[in-house]
Amino acid sequence: MLTVSGMKCGGCVAAVENRLKRQPTVADANVNLATGLAVVDLLPGTDVQATVPALAAALTGAGFPSEVQTSADLTPIAPETPATAGDWWRPLVIAGVLLLISTLGHLDRLGGPPIPLISRVEFHFAVATLALLFPGREILLEGFRSLLRGIPTMNSLIGLGTGAAYLASVVALVHPSWDWACFFDEPAMLLGFVLLGRTIEARVRVRSRESFTALLALKPALARRLTQEPTELGEALPTESIPVGTVQVGQALLVLPGDRLPVDGVVVLGKTTVDEAMLTGESQPVIKQPGDRLLAGTLNQSGAIVIRAQRVGRDTELARIVQLVAEAQGRKAPIQRLADRVAGYFCWGVMAIAGFTFGFWALWGDRFPAVLQAAAQTTAHANHTAHLAMAGMAPMVSEPVTPGQLALKLAISVLVVACPCALGLATPTAILVGSSWGAEQGILIRGGDVLERLQQVATVVFDKTGTLTTGRPVLVDRQPLVADMTGDRLVQLAAAVERGTRHPLAQAIAQAAAALPALPAQDFVTEPGLGAKAQVADRPVWVGNRAWLAQGGIPLPESVESALQHMAQAGKTPILVAEGDRLVGLLSAADELRPDAIATVQRLQQLGLDIRVLTGDRAEVANALADRVGLPRSAVVAELRPDQKAQIISQLPHPAMVGDGINDAPALATAPVGIALGSATDAALETAGVILTRDRLLDLPSAIMLGRATFRKIRQNLLWAIAYNAIGIPLAAGLWLPSVGLGLSPATAAALMAFSSVSVVSNSLLLRVSARSAVSALPEQNQTCQN
Repeated sequence: MLTVSGMKCGGCVAAVENRLKRQPTVADANVNLATGLAVVDLLPGTDVQATVPALAAALTGAGFPSEVQTSADLTPIAPETPATAGDWWRPLVIAGVLLLISTLGHLDRLGGPPIPLISRVEFHFAVATLALLFPGREILLEGFRSLLRGIPTMNSLIGLGTGAAYLASVVALVHPSWDWACFFDEPAMLLGFVLLGRTIEARVRVRSRESFTALLALKPALARRLTQEPTELGEALPTESIPVGTVQVGQALLVLPGDRLPVDGVVVLGKTTVDEAMLTGESQPVIKQPGDRLLAGTLNQSGAIVIRAQRVGRDTELARIVQLVAEAQGRKAPIQRLADRVAGYFCWGVMAIAGFTFGFWALWGDRFPAVLQAAAQTTAHANHTAHLAMAGMAPMVSEPVTPGQLALKLAISVLVVACPCALGLATPTAILVGSSWGAEQGILIRGGDVLERLQQVATVVFDKTGTLTTGRPVLVDRQPLVADMTGDRLVQLAAAVERGTRHPLAQAIAQAAAALPALPAQDFVTEPGLGAKAQVADRPVWVGNRAWLAQGGIPLPESVESALQHMAQAGKTPILVAEGDRLVGLLSAADELRPDAIATVQRLQQLGLDIRVLTGDRAEVANALADRVGLPRSAVVAELRPDQKAQIISQLPHPAMVGDGINDAPALATAPVGIALGSATDAALETAGVILTRDRLLDLPSAIMLGRATFRKIRQNLLWAIAYNAIGIPLAAGLWLPSVGLGLSPATAAALMAFSSVSVVSNSLLLRVSARSAVSALPEQNQTCQN
């Protein structure tokens, strides 16, 4: 990842991407104008340590200063963004002075009296010269450098416009007999509007990064490392302050009230409450005591604790979230790629239109005498002849301007009014705001391409176990079948046989027997898919399914067959327990629904989505699940292998797959949008495009609403950017001057150009409001969340 400075518009983005993609070691590159970050995918086998600095050097040599950036060292503000109050106010004051002087100089055009000094052309010559030499110098130099490199940018257009206006005015001043107009106030006003617009835009762009900045600010700089192993919590614990980056796994750290956790770890000593809202969305402080897990960046509130570091540096949950958000803002939506491609040719097209405009009006402008006469009225102040009696300069206010004078002003207006910035910022600012707000809500979206597919989702496909259910079966029935057997004794026998087995059903039995005395057992035999056997109190005990008991020659009464069928229809898994040669009882386990499963399904249905469930479990269990969550049984397909799930996914219209296990990875990768819960396996997390970090299904409809809201903003931004340029450029070129007398002066064009960029970024900021409104419009969880 690289931070890239000097990018001002979509043309810059296209130039940087093209420069990166031409490097032989680069497979792909995505550049974000809003954040100043470039995410580069290198070819397999590339030496990253040597290649990435070389890429940064290549971009720097091309006029875009770049630095290597890592997830552990992401900066919250792009390098070119003002960072201090002085940096903000200085360009605002300069812009205000330039605009004030230019406006006062225009008062006499509106019929007001001339103002001493300000109405003199020499004064405006001095102001324009100082404006170009100082606040406008970098704009002009960067613009012409880019032009010489063959990659014109917004600065190139501004530089050509202001430079042409200034040079033409100098020529008119030196050769008054040529009857050219002096409009020194136009370059000054143009630069004033550019500085004002860029400063406001930069402030708004910083606001759009506030959520991302807040994530980065969660990481403390220092940690208190204990210099000796603690045995009890006390004020005299010896500590030393060390940089968080030097903390190692296994080290003991002291965390005081008010401190942010420096690393992921587990509580060793003490008890406290921790505010985890920024990372998990949990609004209430969470009680933490020895053995509980803690996350880096969360806030310790009430008590001093000692923690043991478990994950440090880039491995912490906070670092992972920051990395995912940063990469998400670097990965483009297909619609943004098209916009950047257009912006790459935009400046060339604008310069061609400006050249055509100048040629047309210079050659054929005299065919429109009414236009030239009208232009003379608006040029009265520009040439200053109404109130200026300079030696050798005759007043020209009543005379029509020449075609050359009008052609020059219109060409300058075309150069200045064009705004590739709006086109370049339309998509990345919306994605920046959307992905950052999503991260605050526990929704990590891996990129703009995922956001675009997310808003297209028509079908949501759930895995069952671990997704709609908790994935942790619990014992729900204890049914003794003989007179000398009790429910507790039945559980004790089963637990003795299943001791040490890691099967989920064995875990459910062990949990149920935790409070009961353990029975001694020996001679264990386990048969995967069938059951287990052991000697308990010198008698063989069998625990498993009917096929397992059949191998032991143990018959099943007809009444038991009926009970087994009833359990299966209820979505329960029956467990048979036999002692010696007789069946002594039945147990059943059920995988409980997640507490928000029903509410989630209902919310998705309200969004007009088709809901499906694909599972490898038995049909009876799957059908019982469908009944409980309110889905038709036809929406559930059971007894599927992982590859069969993926095959079905590929045949559905615009599907999103929601899963959590290794066996869900093929389906998650096949679906246009893969969604994993925060507790999912690493395989699922790696293949998913959306991660619900709070491990809540109810965040799923919120994620889909966020995708829709984000893309509405993108469409609005692009529509505005395209419409603005489609109307503004012909207007500036004088297309409607002959018919209705509508045109743009260079200063007005500069004001519109500044407004265009600011409006796009401001509209993106409103995404937080629209996304929050869309999510809050859905029913509350407690209205429908019932098991």
